Amino acid sequence: MDQLASLLSLSWPALLDGLWISLQLLLFSCVLGFALAVPLAVARTSPRRWIALPCRLFMSAFRGTPLLVQIFILYYGLAQFEWVRDSVLWLLLDDAFSCALLALTLNLAAYMAEDIRGGILGVPAGEKEAATAFGMSRLMVTWYIVVPRAIGIVAPTLGNEIVLQLKSTALASTITVLDLTGVARRLSIEAYTTDALLLAGLLYIVIAAVLSLLIKYGEARLNLHQPR
Repeated sequence: MDQLASLLSLSWPALLDGLWISLQLLLFSCVLGFALAVPLAVARTSPRRWIALPCRLFMSAFRGTPLLVQIFILYYGLAQFEWVRDSVLWLLLDDAFSCALLALTLNLAAYMAEDIRGGILGVPAGEKEAATAFGMSRLMVTWYIVVPRAIGIVAPTLGNEIVLQLKSTALASTITVLDLTGVARRLSIEAYTTDALLLAGLLYIVIAAVLSLLIKYGEARLNLHQPR
């Protein structure tokens, strides 16, 4: 018991530092991923093939391969090319944190874009026709009517993506990022015990629960017009 208390007192500061790194990865990847996913989804639904096809290929590539493979390719694979090391891309790929953030962002953007695309297709035609009847241009209808409505439709799915993204941040530890999982694994190796990993698991559960509450509140705000 004394050994466990001693471990807790020694582990908490390091675990909290790792938690902060995980939360940064989660926040930045979700904000950047969503910002990228919206135009991707709109472009994916374009009737112009030359606009929709590149977006479809991007989404298929990142949704069709494991996130861990994507992280390894970005961090280890691209580093072997000299032209990459001599380019501005190296500013991102040379740092483990920014490389993990890039992989997490692109992967999440692909999934969110597909979700939002489904929401766009699910917007009732009558709503678009009504907006057009009021004199709104096609561009205005898309960005002021269709996209907000689509996001409201798929809000629960987007919320699930955010919770899954929290767990995906743990993969950053595979490229030396000392996030919550990375710190817990290091402490467990040093102490020859899994207590630190158990503590990390409890922290993930608490964060996921808080995220779920915030997401439910956001869903309610986005769908105020829906009957309860």
